[in-house]
Parts: sequence; structure tokens; C-alpha cells
Amino acid sequence: MINPPSSFRLVAATGIHRGDRPYQQDQVEVIPHPRVQGCLLAVVADGMGGKSGGRKAADQVILTARQVFDRYVPAKDESDQTLVQLINEAHLMIKLTAIAFEEEPHSTVGTFIINPDLSADIAHAGDTRVYHFRGPELVHRTLDHSFVQRLVDEGQISEEEANVHPQANLLTGCLGTQQDPPIATHRIQQLDIGDSLLVCSDGLWHYFTPKELGAIVHTLPPREAAEMLVGKARHRARAGGDNLSLALVRIESN
Repeated sequence: MINPPSSFRLVAATGIHRGDRPYQQDQVEVIPHPRVQGCLLAVVADGMGGKSGGRKAADQVILTARQVFDRYVPAKDESDQTLVQLINEAHLMIKLTAIAFEEEPHSTVGTFIINPDLSADIAHAGDTRVYHFRGPELVHRTLDHSFVQRLVDEGQISEEEANVHPQANLLTGCLGTQQDPPIATHRIQQLDIGDSLLVCSDGLWHYFTPKELGAIVHTLPPREAAEMLVGKARHRARAGGDNLSLALVRIESN
């Protein structure tokens, strides 16, 4: 049995920007557990599907996340299964929305639950990423469900080449399609004081190396780090940026 720090606090911040797109189709939320202290859910949804379709999909992800997390009992339920349930339920709701509105709303999702014992679970579908930093060092990041990630996995291209590949935006799976979403989960047995979890859409991570992200989330308080990440991404996009969003949570001593 790993003993978590006896006294800690979760410091969270979010950031969102429309970028240079006419519509905001990203949604982000950090939700403290309604009944259990030291427990929270963070979720980023990157909607796709033209005009209002993508926003409807992202809205459904956030709405479903609130409902599923409200039923979550940390002492009894498995947090990884709760995240899988969240993604599958959101997928179903997006498909129902598509029938009602004759649109093609889709969304990616990146999400994590931090528990009161400082265990955590991560889940994602699509190319919204979750990063785990220990201090400034990257411990883990999710692998995109995308065409270029597959090329990287097969050794055909490097991570650097993937970032500038002409088909970098081509997903191999997401929510709202006919196929079930690909869901990847990752368990963190024990978060430590000074650890950070960052979930962000491709409109943000596209402009940073993991080393840069780690330096920023480690050096600055979460609110300032979120503002700097959004500002730097906007500057580097050179007026050609996508919607971007992030949620950042750091474990600090009380």
C-alpha cells in the first residue's frame, strides 16, 4: 500500500481560446467532486463537424462528464471504468444528437480523475492529449488515435515529422462516428507533490515540445502557466491557429 502525502491540495486552471477560427468548438471543464474532497475530474473536448455541429458534440461530452462524475464514488468505483463509461455515454449521446439535427457532430476527448489517495486515471479518444509531469520532467503522455501517430509507431516518421505532416489532422477514431471510439486508459498509482497533469487539444500541444510544456507547468503557478501556454500558442500560430483549450492540475503541499 502506497501512502499518499497526508496534506496536499489540488490547484487547477483552465484556458480556452477560439484561435483564428470563426467558431469555438472546444470545451473544457475541471469539476471538483460534489461530495469528496481531494477528488476531481478534468475534461477537454475538441468538437468537429462544421459550424454548430462540433460545439454540440463538445457540449455533450461536458454534460455527460458532469452526470457520470456526479455518480462516482471514489471509495467504491474504479476511476478507469468511470472514464470509459463517460466516453462511451458521450459517444452515444453525440450519435443521438446527429440523428436529431441531421449534422455530423464528432469530438475527441482527453480526461482524467484524481482520487483522494492521489491515485489517478487517464483516458482519451482521438488526438486530445494528457501529459503527466513530475516537476518539469515528462513521465507519460497519451498517444493520439491518428494517422501520423500510426506512422510514428511503425517507425516510418519521427515525432518532429509528424507535427508538420500534411495529414497531421487525420484521426483514426473519435466520438460520434459509426465505429465505437478507440479508448486508451492509463493508471497513475501515486501522484507526488509537484506533479502536474495537463490535458489539451491539438490546437495547443501542436506548438510545444514536451520539454517546453514541462518547464512552463513546473515554473509557474497553474493560472499563470495556462495563460502563458495560450499566449505562446497564439503567437506561434501566426494568425492560422485552431481552437485551443487546456486544463492543468498541480499537486501542492498544504
